[in-house]
Amino acid sequence: MEEKMFCFQCQEACRNTGCTFAGMCGKKAETAHLMDEIIRQLKLIALSRKPDKKLGRFVIQSLFMTITNANFDNDALKKQLDRAIILTGDADIAFPSGVMACENEDIRSLRELLTYGLKGIAAYAEHAAVLGKEEESIYEFFFKALKATVTEENADNLTALVLEAGAVAVKTMALLDSANTENFGNPEITTVKTGVGNRPGILISGHDLLDMKELLEQSKDAGIDIYTHSEMLPAHYYPELKKYPHLYGNYGNAWHLQNKEFASFNGPILMTTNCITPVQDSYKDRIFTTGMAGYPGVPHIAGGKDGKPKDFSAVIELAKTCPPPEKLEDGTLTGGFAHAQVFALADKVVEAVKSGAIRRFVVMAGCDGRHKERSYYTEVAENLPKDTVILTAGCAKYRYNKLVTGDIGGIPRVLDAGQCNDCYSLAVIALKLKEVFGVKDINDLPISFDIAWYEQKAVAVLLALLHLGFKNLRLGPTLPAFLSPGVAAVLVKTFDIKGITDPQADINAMMSGK
Repeated sequence: MEEKMFCFQCQEACRNTGCTFAGMCGKKAETAHLMDEIIRQLKLIALSRKPDKKLGRFVIQSLFMTITNANFDNDALKKQLDRAIILTGDADIAFPSGVMACENEDIRSLRELLTYGLKGIAAYAEHAAVLGKEEESIYEFFFKALKATVTEENADNLTALVLEAGAVAVKTMALLDSANTENFGNPEITTVKTGVGNRPGILISGHDLLDMKELLEQSKDAGIDIYTHSEMLPAHYYPELKKYPHLYGNYGNAWHLQNKEFASFNGPILMTTNCITPVQDSYKDRIFTTGMAGYPGVPHIAGGKDGKPKDFSAVIELAKTCPPPEKLEDGTLTGGFAHAQVFALADKVVEAVKSGAIRRFVVMAGCDGRHKERSYYTEVAENLPKDTVILTAGCAKYRYNKLVTGDIGGIPRVLDAGQCNDCYSLAVIALKLKEVFGVKDINDLPISFDIAWYEQKAVAVLLALLHLGFKNLRLGPTLPAFLSPGVAAVLVKTFDIKGITDPQADINAMMSGK
């Protein structure tokens, strides 16, 4: 039977090879083709135009729309494609579209690794841009890299660009970090409720903190509560957001459980970025999208014009007519351990390491997902020795953040830095520890990496870690399907990247520094 599409950009790729008839994420073949054409058109723009802020912003927004679980709305994708075609002007450069257009599997693998890294960086760059932070050098790299995915056929040169993408990922995450902290303050240690109140609520998911701020401000006198979901949980840690008393708590778990948990929330749901899954009948009449997210038949809230806030009145008015959420659980979560907060605890942390009270830090950041093999991360977290501290960021934490409790001399055993982009904080913390302990090689620190990946922002984070010199990284639950055997071998040899194995075997290896 002839393939209708081909996509292997996420961890769910069918049989860890590629989706050929429909995406495991729910993406239809027509949607996949539209995304392929958008990517092709962006490459054409890079080949024919010089970067500027306007073009650069369009490129990152377009890439963001093609991230896994971001936009399923063909009409929105067609409009973006039409805009891209207009922006190319009279350019007439022939090259094929689609992932499999390049026949050399190693060159194809490197091109796709670079492309998916760009998609992840684009998401972080867009979050910074909506907060007024842009750097033209980042846009210039996008043009350089997109052009190379068409013209460059030398594996060494492409590998160098992939590593350069890691440097740009670090720069972009640092830019976003400064944008977030300048607008919302430095994250603070915060205890978040997981129960429910007796008022109607709005559930906000995704990653966009400006959307959260505008929703909180517009709903402050509406007699409703705001709940975070999945990657929006860290909104509670920022002083400028948690000052709103109707920011009630966190509802539910990671993104892939929304098809069950959204039904019981009862009120409207606002998806601000990627991580939307096929919408179910049980909540299809009360879900909204905004930003780069989209889904057919779901109302989309456009950006505010001339710098004005978005208008969330439709969401707020609907909430007033809904019953309160049904309780899923009733407990608390503690987080807010971004780099500034951990630095405030630096003396205590250093003393705990020097005394042997903390024997090892294990970075268990990244994404959660549907595969049953991801129970591995719960088993690792629960069975790590009691003298270890887990550093986490992203929705991977939902595998264990309600199970691993306790502290080491007042230092919690799970330090949640925030969203996936806050993996930057974990890297900054590691670099600070390197300075404090005076080690020459960052890999001599008592830190191990056991990373879970799902989509392209995790690819950007991985490239950032490689750029910073981290080695001996475990990556699971599967290695990316877009890594050819040849490219995977280079990464294993150069950076000692490895797949996960048995939980206890990996724990034993990590505790011995392997």
